[in-house]
Amino acid sequence: MSNARTARLTRRGLLAAGGALGLGAVLTACGDDDAKDGGADTKGSAKTGPWSFEDDRGTTVKLDEAPKNIVAFTGVAAALYDYGIEVKGVFGPTTTKDGKADVQAGDMDVSKVTVLGNVWDQFNVEKYAALAPDVLISTMFDDAGTLWYVPEASKDKIAKLAPSVGISVFDRQLTGPLQRMWELAESLGADMTAAKVTEAKKRFEAASERLRKAAKAKPEVKVLVGSASPELFYVSGSNLSIDLEYFKALGVNFVEPTEEAKKATGGWFESLSWENVDKHKADVIMMDDRSSAVQPADITEATWKQLPAVKAGQVIARSTEPILSYDKCVAPVEALAEAIEKARKVG
Repeated sequence: MSNARTARLTRRGLLAAGGALGLGAVLTACGDDDAKDGGADTKGSAKTGPWSFEDDRGTTVKLDEAPKNIVAFTGVAAALYDYGIEVKGVFGPTTTKDGKADVQAGDMDVSKVTVLGNVWDQFNVEKYAALAPDVLISTMFDDAGTLWYVPEASKDKIAKLAPSVGISVFDRQLTGPLQRMWELAESLGADMTAAKVTEAKKRFEAASERLRKAAKAKPEVKVLVGSASPELFYVSGSNLSIDLEYFKALGVNFVEPTEEAKKATGGWFESLSWENVDKHKADVIMMDDRSSAVQPADITEATWKQLPAVKAGQVIARSTEPILSYDKCVAPVEALAEAIEKARKVG
């Protein structure tokens, strides 16, 4: 991918790059050359009377009753599912090439939802209209209120069909969006006193304390956050992303891209050729687990295999776009805590 072509990408496109959020978007923009019961026991009684919710844009959506025909970004739908709220339609990475649930779909039964678009810039407006949506819900990765995975070309048509709710996941710690999703689910009728819900929150808090202790005990352990594409390796900075900002607040010692490199991507990440993948020294590597990124087992570059952390087996998955339920956020925190606890100083 040439620097000139990268420079022409919109900020939204840059946010979608592998080292930040949604590798497939930039690769597409640049061209080819360059059945669980997750929510079953948490359903609350249907809300009666008027419904309103103020989102993170400061926009208040008001309806005569709580929305029933909900359409949401896949990750949002997965979080709501954990709280017992099921949606009619989804957009965003939902199914893999073999028809199985994408990692971002969580525990949802993807066969029971209408998929309006499975990749970046794909959204079937006709199917959306046919669902008679009451509300559309997505996350936001900028401070301009841009709804994630809602295509720029069709956003106005989509907006006319139903009001929208945006939950910000930009430049804040994980606990903030987790609380906002909790509040949204509760407003939609979820039973937030259910044992499954309250126990998940306790497990998240316990995992966070474990990570805090691990980071304090081994402050010398450096953690690099990466994402792989066939052409480039992306190193994420610890600012802007909700999971990394939270982990940093708990004391995790992150490898940081150079300031000059981050300026080119709005502060998100640094792009490295595979020849230069050893630029930064690290003891633990967290790798983007989304289907849009090349997974560690599939990386064939010799430079990758020679990295000390890789040779030491100190590579773990990262939930780059966390599903915003406490249940789904426990495992990533525990995994990082365990990795630091067991890490040998190799970088």
